[in-house]
Amino acid sequence: MVLLSSLLPLCVLAAVAFAVPAQEKRVHHQADLSDHAHDDSHNYQYDHEAFLGKEEAKTFDQLSPEESKERLAKIVDRIDTDKDGYIGHAELHHWIRHRQRRYIEENVNKHWKDYDKNQDDKISWEEYKNTTYGFYLGEEFDDVEDKNTYKAMLARDERRFKTADRDGDGIATREEFTAFLHPEEFDYMKDVVVQETVEDIDKDKDGKINLEEYIGDMFTPEDGESEPDWVQTEKKQFSEFRDVNKNGFLDPEEVAQWILPGDVDHADNEAKHLIHETDTDKDGRLTLSEVLNKMDYIKISTITDYGGMRVDEHDEL
Repeated sequence: MVLLSSLLPLCVLAAVAFAVPAQEKRVHHQADLSDHAHDDSHNYQYDHEAFLGKEEAKTFDQLSPEESKERLAKIVDRIDTDKDGYIGHAELHHWIRHRQRRYIEENVNKHWKDYDKNQDDKISWEEYKNTTYGFYLGEEFDDVEDKNTYKAMLARDERRFKTADRDGDGIATREEFTAFLHPEEFDYMKDVVVQETVEDIDKDKDGKINLEEYIGDMFTPEDGESEPDWVQTEKKQFSEFRDVNKNGFLDPEEVAQWILPGDVDHADNEAKHLIHETDTDKDGRLTLSEVLNKMDYIKISTITDYGGMRVDEHDEL
């Protein structure tokens, strides 16, 4: 599901010494693609990033058709680990999981250097707080136009940091810092993920999510814009599946079932979805020609919010 961000305007963020990365500010995934009818006019970017990787997906828009084909061929060759000329479900599933793990590892490594100021291979809450917000902390954000928002961001970060800090010593090991940056990957961070999701979508601050808030988080019509078909599908999902107790709202328990269903393997479902959309002869596996024939789909489709895909000899599976 798609990790979304709720950041301040860029002009405001520029005033802070180190703005917290978008990945870390919002932990709310799009619903799993395989639990309802898929509409590529809505979720198309989801497949794109799963197959290519998030950063690689961005570069494809800049490539010529021939360059795109050459890049895709290299990716297909990397996924085809047994070199039989086909990408099976297991190979694609393994690739997507590999890209997820690789993205998280690289993301943590990148931010670790920024925050471990004394280079003791640990990050204290004070190090994180001072690096991210230090320029304004002494003035209680009085010089920031939207100081209440910054105060809320600080409180939210502190709450998440303390939850990730399992031993409560105020210092994050690399594993604890990974839990802070990517709480959706850790069972003990589940409550924080749910709480932040509710806070972001619950506009009237009543502690639960109504249908208008649920849809509004995904779609805000512009003047004269008609409602796309997928919105009706999501409304049906809300009433028939998400709202388990049928009271018209999603409470925290129902939000948890929605965004963190423990028995769902998103990489597995996405592998199935990609094969379904790309497997022209319906033999359950992909060839290079099938991938190239669906190149436009691969280039404009969406899949996991994970990425950082690079094709080089050092990117081992």
